[in-house]
Amino acid sequence: MFLAASTIVFAIYFANVALGAFANSAFLGDVGEMLVLFAASILFVVAILKKEAARDAESDG
Repeated sequence: MFLAASTIVFAIYFANVALGAFANSAFLGDVGEMLVLFAASILFVVAILKKEAARDAESDG
């Protein structure tokens, strides 16, 4: 779930950068872009930590 959310948020970031580069019509400002990238990073870290915790619980049991 968190990995999918991270992918969606990163796709929003990528779309903003691509629109800004090719069409000069970015829909997020600098701060918004930073917050979206930060959210994608946090969601990705949460997803990885949850997968690692599940793998450790599986190997202990």
